[in-house]
Amino acid sequence: MIKFDKLFQTLKENGISQYSLYTKHGISRAQIQRLKNNQSVTTHTLDMILNILGDGFTLNDIAEFTPDAGQAEK
Repeated sequence: MIKFDKLFQTLKENGISQYSLYTKHGISRAQIQRLKNNQSVTTHTLDMILNILGDGFTLNDIAEFTPDAGQAEK
C-alpha cells in the first residue's frame, strides 16, 4: 500500500494549504480527497505536487510504501 500521510506534513511545513492546491495550482478536490484516503492517484497528480513543492523534493517526501499483508510473503 502506498500512503500519502507524509504529503500533508510536507505541505504544511512548506506553507502550502490544501485550499491553494485546488484554487491556485489546479489540483482537483477529488484528487486531494483520494490522497487523504490513501487511494490511487495518477502519476500526473504526483508530478504536479512535486513541481509545486519545487527542487529537492522526491516521491519519498510525499509517499511511503508498505507491503500489503500476505503479499510480502510471495
